[in-house]
Amino acid sequence: MSAIGSIFRPFQATYRYMQWAAHEKPEIFFSVLIGSVGPVLVVTVPPLRRRYGYIPAEPIPSSFPVPQRAREEVTEYDDE
Repeated sequence: MSAIGSIFRPFQATYRYMQWAAHEKPEIFFSVLIGSVGPVLVVTVPPLRRRYGYIPAEPIPSSFPVPQRAREEVTEYDDE
């Protein structure tokens, strides 16, 4: 076996195992494959959004502004 062949031997075994798992246990293989994409997207998407000029929307106000005047007291309800 040559030196180059021995370097790529672990990758060949990994590829053959992934090929076997995709055929014999597709539900486990593809769930791991899709699940491993999430952390990669967390790292890659925000810089790409900034690079392409995405401007985030202004935050929604969390309270209603109170008018700067004296408040009127409620004496009775208007539904009667």
